[in-house]
Amino acid sequence: MAHARTEVSQSEPCADTPVSEASGSFEAVFESHYPRIARVIARVVGDTACAEELAMEVFWKFWQTPAAQGELAGGWLCRSAIHLGISELRRRARHARYQRLVRLAGQSTPEQLHAADEEQRQVRAVLAAIPARDAELLLLRSNDFTYEQLASTLDLNPASVGTLIARARQTFRKEFTKRYGEPRMGN
Repeated sequence: MAHARTEVSQSEPCADTPVSEASGSFEAVFESHYPRIARVIARVVGDTACAEELAMEVFWKFWQTPAAQGELAGGWLCRSAIHLGISELRRRARHARYQRLVRLAGQSTPEQLHAADEEQRQVRAVLAAIPARDAELLLLRSNDFTYEQLASTLDLNPASVGTLIARARQTFRKEFTKRYGEPRMGN
């Protein structure tokens, strides 16, 4: 099945798009929304092929959720696409973390593994203690989100993303230092 080329668009809106009664069949909704949903996911995950697979999953969930089908199906599809894209980023981050742990386990001493576990516990505790938006910014940025993607995902002014990240890092550092002392460098 050929689909429109999905490329990253910087101005792709993700608002509730009404679906008229005449074009309310699943096929019509799919044909009219698939390219946009795939582009939205591609902006989040940065991978067009993966985005197309995830877009199909969004439409499968849409098909399985009769309550989502109706006038504002476009908004439901877009929100689901963003959530699925973020879940994919989390899955990738977990996979990368497990891969690092496997590499560490093969060449690390028990003391090094314990220190790494302790550092992860401390970082999680600090992330839980700082404001949610700061934690979200830091986590998404650590997953290689661009400033534009951060602004779009968190509904921020794109011009202020850099400042907000700097403040979030400062808040994280202050909380970490308050709890555990100065962070070790060079790890």
